[in-house]
Amino acid sequence: MSTADIGVIGLGVMGVNLALNLSDKGFRLSVYNRTPAVTSEFVAAHGQERLITAADTPEQLVKHLERPRVILLMITAGLAVDTVIGQLLPWLEPGDILIDGGNSNYQDSKRRYRELATQGIHFVGMGISGGEEGARYGPSLMPGGAAAAWPTIRDMFQAIAARVDDVPCCQWLGDSGAGHYVKMVHNGIEYGDMQLIAEVCQLMQHALGMSRDEIADTFAAWNAGRLESYLIDITSRVLRQRDSDGSPLVDKILDRAAQKGTGIWTAQDALERAVPLTLIGEAVHARMLSARKAERVMAAALLGSAPVAVAESTRADCLAALHDALYAAKLVSYTQGFMLMQAAAEAEGWILPYGDIALLWRAGCIIRSRFLGDIKNSFSRAPVPPSLLQDPFFVGEVKAAEAGWRRAVILAVGSGVATPALSSALAFYDGYRCASGSANILQAQRDFFGAHSYQRIDRDGSENFHTRWLGDGVEEQLP
Repeated sequence: MSTADIGVIGLGVMGVNLALNLSDKGFRLSVYNRTPAVTSEFVAAHGQERLITAADTPEQLVKHLERPRVILLMITAGLAVDTVIGQLLPWLEPGDILIDGGNSNYQDSKRRYRELATQGIHFVGMGISGGEEGARYGPSLMPGGAAAAWPTIRDMFQAIAARVDDVPCCQWLGDSGAGHYVKMVHNGIEYGDMQLIAEVCQLMQHALGMSRDEIADTFAAWNAGRLESYLIDITSRVLRQRDSDGSPLVDKILDRAAQKGTGIWTAQDALERAVPLTLIGEAVHARMLSARKAERVMAAALLGSAPVAVAESTRADCLAALHDALYAAKLVSYTQGFMLMQAAAEAEGWILPYGDIALLWRAGCIIRSRFLGDIKNSFSRAPVPPSLLQDPFFVGEVKAAEAGWRRAVILAVGSGVATPALSSALAFYDGYRCASGSANILQAQRDFFGAHSYQRIDRDGSENFHTRWLGDGVEEQLP
C-alpha cells in the first residue's frame, strides 16, 4: 500500500536533516538505511509525530511510494551510489525518479543519467549546500538531469530550500550532470574563500600581532559591510571559541586541512578545459602543503619561520588594506568560477542559468555572500560582459580595492607570511588586464627549440610563421 511521497535512502547527518525538513513541510516519507538499527532509531526518535515509515529493504521502500516514485539517495559518492541504484532497479518502473543528493562527480552523474534513461528512469543529480543546519532548515539545492522529473519534484524541493525575498534557492540547472557540476564549482569557490580568510587571519596574527579576540572583532565588523558572508561570520565565531583551559580553541587545532576531493575535481576540470582557475588551484595546493606537517616542522627548524611583525602604529592602515585585498580576491574567485561554468556549458551543450545560480547561492549555502545579487545583475545585462571583471559594478569595486590589495600582498611578502591565494588572485588580475603580456617570449622560445611556429600581431591571425633561429635568421610563412 502506498504510504509515502518520497523515499530517503541514507540516514547520515545530511540524510536525517533533509528527511526532517521534508517532514516539516508535510511530505510523507519512507526511510531506509543499510544498517537496520539506524533506521529503527530514526523512526523511534521522530516517527511518532510525523508521517514517516521505516523500510527494511530497498524493495519495501519502493512499495511504500506513490507513483511516479521519488527516491532521494543521501549516501557516499562513488560505488555506493551505483550499488544502491542496482538494488532499486528491479522494483522501479519507467517514469520513476532517482535523485542523487551526495557530492558525486558530475561525470558519474552524466553516466547514470544516460544509463537510467535507457530504462525510462529519470535520474537527477542534485548538489546540496548548507551543511547540517542548511539541510535541516533550508539548504541551497542545485538539481540537474532528466528535465521530465522537474515538474514532479519542483514543489517538493523548493518547499524545503532556503528562500530570499520569497524566491527559493532551488532552480533547475540543466540536463545530464549540470547539477553536480555547478555544485562542484560551488565547492571550488568555497575552497578559495576559506583559504583567503585563513591567510588574512595568519597575517593579522603574525604580521600585525593581533590577538584572536581582536581578529574576531575585526571579522565581525567586516561582516556588517561589503564582506558580509556566512564564512566571514563563522570565522568570527570560531576565533572566539575557548578550550577548557580558557585559551582559544583554534590554537589547539592541528594545522593540517583535510579535503574530500571536490576542490581537486574543480582544479582538474579547469586544467582540462584550459580555464585559468588559479586562485582555487592555489587553495587546493595549500591544503596539500598543510598535510606535510612533519616536513614543515623540520623545514622551519632549518630555514627559519619567524614572521616579521610591523609597527603597531601602522595596524589600522594594514587592516584596511587586508579588508580590500580579501574583498577583491573574493571577486576574482567568483570570476574564475563563472568562467569555468561558461566553458563547461559550451563544451557540454548545457544552457546554464548563471544569474539564477548566483541567486541559488544567496542563502542556505556555504559561500553565500552579499554581492551575489550583483552577479545576478551582471548576467542580466545586454550584452552580458565577457567576465565579471568586465562588468561595470565589479570594475568599480576592484579598482577601488586595488591599492589596498597590493599593500596587503607587499605586507605578506615583507613579513614572510605565505598568502598563495591572495597573491595568485592579484597575479591573475594583473595578467587579465594586461593587453600586451609576456607570452610572446614563450612563443619565440617554443619556436626556437621545437619549431612550433608563432603568429604576428601585424598579420592575419590565421597565418603561422617560423624563424630559422640557428640558421640564417630568415622568417618563413608556413602553409
